[in-house]
Parts: sequence; structure tokens; C-alpha cells
Amino acid sequence: MIVFAASDIVEVAIRIEENGVNFYKFAEQIAKKEAEKKLFAELAQAEVAHKKTFEKLFASMEKSAPPESYEGEFGAYLRSYVDNNLIFTKEIMDKQLSKIKDSSAALDFAIQRELDSILYYHEIKKLVPAGQHEAIEKIIEEERKHFLSLTAMKKSLPC
Repeated sequence: MIVFAASDIVEVAIRIEENGVNFYKFAEQIAKKEAEKKLFAELAQAEVAHKKTFEKLFASMEKSAPPESYEGEFGAYLRSYVDNNLIFTKEIMDKQLSKIKDSSAALDFAIQRELDSILYYHEIKKLVPAGQHEAIEKIIEEERKHFLSLTAMKKSLPC
């Protein structure tokens, strides 16, 4: 069984947050009302803050690498997993974004991505040594806060 290090999971979290910044900037551009633009701008800033949090967490962790057939194999696997299962490749993301025409649809999309991220972290936590569970829990808590912010924003929009 391959054991994932918490540092690997945090590296993926950094990538998730980078993609989140890009999405929320897109959502801000399509929003029609000033209040909606402000909400998406705040979420983009929150993603930047989360990325910084994860970068600090990553810098303070003990790095360990699983056995690899070639150097970088494991990192390539995680990046591929994120692009194809959590975040999408640029082509798939562009196709998904082309379907988003208003703030409500953007919020729905963002809520689903947050749920996907939470699920990913819960599942991968099973593969992380027990001593590193706290680091994964910190990430899960950050994603829960994002989800709660998004759902509150969704409720505030007119039906």
C-alpha cells in the first residue's frame, strides 16, 4: 500500500487554491451586480489567503516521499489526479466555465468544487500516517469554511 505524506496532500491543496483563485476571478467578471462582484472578489482573496496558509503548513512539514519507479512519479500522479478528478484540465475547466452564465451558477459550481475537495481530503486522510492527521484536518476545516461562506452567499441571492 502506498502511504501519502501530509506534505503531498498540502502540495495538492496549494494547487486547488490556485485554481480557486482563477475561478473566482472568472466569476467576478461575469457577475452583473456590484454586490455579487464583491462576493467573488472576496472569495478570490480568501483563496489567496488559504494558499498562503497551506504554503506555510507545507514549509513546516517533514517531507517524505513514497517509493517511486522514477523521480517525480508520485508528484505527477497527484497532479494528474487533481487535474482529472478535482480541478479539471484547462480544456475541461474552460468547457465547464462556458456553461456558467450568472452568479447563481457560479456559486453552484464553486460549492460543488469545495465539496469535492472536502471529500478528497477525507478519503486521502486514510492513507496518511496517523501522526500527520492534524495537518489534513486543518485543510478540511479551511474547505468547510469556504463551503459555508459559499452557501451563505447563495442563500443571499434572489431566487
